[in-house]
Amino acid sequence: MLPRTYEGQVCSIARSLEVVGERWTLLIVRDALRGTRRFEDFRGSLGIAHNVLSDRLGKLCEAGILERRLYQTRPERYEYVVTPAGLDLWPVIMSLLLWGDGHRAPQGPPLVVVHRGCGGRLRPGLTCSACGKPLGPYDCEMQPGPGAHPADSTVSPASPA
Repeated sequence: MLPRTYEGQVCSIARSLEVVGERWTLLIVRDALRGTRRFEDFRGSLGIAHNVLSDRLGKLCEAGILERRLYQTRPERYEYVVTPAGLDLWPVIMSLLLWGDGHRAPQGPPLVVVHRGCGGRLRPGLTCSACGKPLGPYDCEMQPGPGAHPADSTVSPASPA
């Protein structure tokens, strides 16, 4: 089995991979940025095993990417809210999405990221294809694209907490 750390690597990419490099982690962050907050909603969206999701959410909270907040007391239930450090991953997630759309989506993009201000699409460099403005997580909404499955629906990034 490969080690899970990059000891001896003096590299910010290696250090980042220690936090977000495990399988499922970036997909959990993707869903959190789209507004998913509750454990069962992550499970339903991802089809991930309970123990794996629990482990990844715990690690994301420890790393300060998500914050665990109590939303119900009887029984105790928690939701996971994106922190400022988590929001800083939005450009990474969107860059991966755009790369995947260009190189790994033969039927077309499953999701298109649209600028709420003018309706233009997100393009590399994270700017709007229509107006040229730089875009962030609260400037955009995601809509089903030509490669979407019929069950996909319009989704938007999480609102500020």
